[in-house]
Amino acid sequence: MKALIVAGPTASGKSTLALALAERLDGTIINTDAMQVYRELRVLTARPTPDDEARVPHALYGVRPAADPGNVAWWRDAALATMAAAREAGRLPILTGGSGLYFASLTDGLADIPDPGPSARTEARALLKEIGPVALHARLADVDPVTAARLQPTDSQRVARAWEVWRGSGFGLAAWQARTAQPAPLRFAAILLDPPRTELRAAISARFDAMLREGALDEVRALLALQLDPAVPAMRAHGVPELSAHLRGEIRLEEARQRVELITGQYTKRQATWFRHHALADAVHSHTINARFTDPKQLSETINPQFLALLESIA
Repeated sequence: MKALIVAGPTASGKSTLALALAERLDGTIINTDAMQVYRELRVLTARPTPDDEARVPHALYGVRPAADPGNVAWWRDAALATMAAAREAGRLPILTGGSGLYFASLTDGLADIPDPGPSARTEARALLKEIGPVALHARLADVDPVTAARLQPTDSQRVARAWEVWRGSGFGLAAWQARTAQPAPLRFAAILLDPPRTELRAAISARFDAMLREGALDEVRALLALQLDPAVPAMRAHGVPELSAHLRGEIRLEEARQRVELITGQYTKRQATWFRHHALADAVHSHTINARFTDPKQLSETINPQFLALLESIA
């Protein structure tokens, strides 16, 4: 089975490019963004609009409630099933998003990590609440330094997950991931958007202003009304903690906006670095665009004719 990957950092124009390609290649767009799976976060995650979704089939957007956290293993199974259904319907699967780990679960495979069990999960959540992610990360570094070195100390979800895997299985997460993992039985072509950071910074600022106009504050207000565990992924999506603080009267809206732009900019830097160092397809089937994609008219200007012909041959 063949599939197309459209990857890149936040605000690089992935959704616009994927839509243009899906219309040209009879494609089905499959979400590969960890936050766009949550139905309560349409505005802040910049999910495709209803008009966009009406133009070509879209899948795995807004399919989970925020109270029910997703993970890469769930997404991989769902994506494989969706790709098979697209191919059965005669359509090209087009995976687009910014979650590198989700792409890697297909291109590199996913280790078969055993369920750590309820006792280990309860302990991890209790420690996270009691001492916080940074202190839990320090404890993890004492018992599983290889895994700890790969994690941001403030990434509460991944730190807690690493702790529960170590406690429940006796082996660290990195050790499990090092075991043989079979790539998905797919052949990929990949387009990577890698625009200059100055372009991304300006786009991030403009996009957040648009989100505020489109109801981001109301979206966060409704999310807070659900009284979810602060550790669930949706509560840590870019913009949620900052706008939550504003709604509680702790910071001004302008300060929230500055924080979101800073955090999102830092995240796009990490994304860009990851994509530059992880091949999503072989060289012949890969193409990089060093600019944002903002208009379908760019298609013939930014993708050379030979690569477009290659894409049409795999559709």
